[in-house]
Amino acid sequence: MTQLYPLLMSPAFDPRPWGTLDLSPIYPNHKFGEKIGEAWLTGDDCQVSNGPFAKRSLSSLSKEFGSELVGAAARDPQRFPLLLKFLFPAEKLSVQVHPDDAAAQRFGEPWGKTECWYVAHAKPGSQIALGLKPGVTAAQLEQAIQENRAEELLNWINIYQGEMIYVAGGTVHTLGPGSILVETQQQSDTTYRLYDYGRPRELHLERGLASVKERVASGKVIRPAPVSINGGKNRRSSMISAPYFTVDLFELKAPQEFSTGDDSGKNSVQILVAIDGCGVVEAQGRDPVTLAKGDAVVIPAALQEFSVRPQWSLEFLKASVPGSPLPEPATRM
Repeated sequence: MTQLYPLLMSPAFDPRPWGTLDLSPIYPNHKFGEKIGEAWLTGDDCQVSNGPFAKRSLSSLSKEFGSELVGAAARDPQRFPLLLKFLFPAEKLSVQVHPDDAAAQRFGEPWGKTECWYVAHAKPGSQIALGLKPGVTAAQLEQAIQENRAEELLNWINIYQGEMIYVAGGTVHTLGPGSILVETQQQSDTTYRLYDYGRPRELHLERGLASVKERVASGKVIRPAPVSINGGKNRRSSMISAPYFTVDLFELKAPQEFSTGDDSGKNSVQILVAIDGCGVVEAQGRDPVTLAKGDAVVIPAALQEFSVRPQWSLEFLKASVPGSPLPEPATRM
């Protein structure tokens, strides 16, 4: 039997100039003296906070336990496959691009950075920029950067609570203020800053422009309707199924059973991120773990079966690696 158990993660709060002091919609009991832009939940350096592996990083546990932790579906059995984090933009982020796998490998990186954003909260008028306007070329973008008007060439769209946004590698993008997002992405922090509104931060134009794709599959994910499960007591919404990750939203009012395997016959680590409410994660022979708003619990693939028992009600995202190849999701702008 594996030594692994459900791992409660300690959020790592990352200061950013575009962040905020007020994280109370997700972390009401935390106070900060500097602007926080991101709360990392499953980065390589993120640490476990419960049980015998407390203070161990996900990177070190992945190297020690391999597919027992990350699962057979992961591309690299020695590396934790997915990075999940909360984003708290209070000002515009820089205009940036992440490379896809092919571009990243040309630059000596193991893989690229395709991601998705679940809109946990959004004030009226919240916007993101996703991709270039139709017909705009990378050469025109480069010229606009030099002329300090790159914003004009971006495709700005309004976002609303409950939406899922797909951001394929190679997509020029940025966030405006006013939302709280849960980001699920390949385990990479490769970001090329293309434009920063004149702020004195380094740009990465050579690699960034070489990574830009003029046509991408990015956009708001077109999703099936939510389905009732467990006799109508619970609800599951399939938020996105994509080449690198699947993410579902669960709303529980009664206990629910889960598996670390999928229809392919392969298993994957499962990552639970609580959006609202509170519950308890249970696996046979292991201590129960409380999952409350803002928490992430990592379920090692080798555990096979686990359950989540809400305390009154619990809303959470569940992310994993698909066991069989999936196409990019259907999207709209």
